Amino acid sequence: METEAADTEAVIRRATASDADAVAGVWLRSFTATLPEVRRAHTDEEVRTWFREVVVPGRAGHETWVAAVDGTIVGMVVLNGTELDQLYLDPHWRGRGIGDRLVHLAKRHRRNGLALWTFQVNAPARRFYERHGFVAAEHTDGRGNEEREPDVRYVWRP
Repeated sequence: METEAADTEAVIRRATASDADAVAGVWLRSFTATLPEVRRAHTDEEVRTWFREVVVPGRAGHETWVAAVDGTIVGMVVLNGTELDQLYLDPHWRGRGIGDRLVHLAKRHRRNGLALWTFQVNAPARRFYERHGFVAAEHTDGRGNEEREPDVRYVWRP
């Protein structure tokens, strides 16, 4: 099993089945804190079920990594093919370099490039991805996502 520890106290490792509820909890807390004006398309329980039954077990090509501090999951990244499908941090752990480490891990595991979607209103995420070399490639009016929120597609090429 690949793990990583560096200058921060977080350990980055592959998620296990027992992590699914904690991973969903990070997603829920982060989405609520960061995007309060965006309509959520699914209930908390639907989100937890999706992480437990699809994302963490790796169904449909998902590969989930977590950042843990003292055994507590504080961040997560999900790769799905060449998509950086999810990257969320517990709000308390933002700004500590953990997101940077998760992006670097994603780039190491997808050396030919990555793409991702984020909401246009999520200015902090957009700045974060741009700082990491992602370039906006497409803007939409949101008709293609469940939240019906205008979004932007970013790509990174090495």
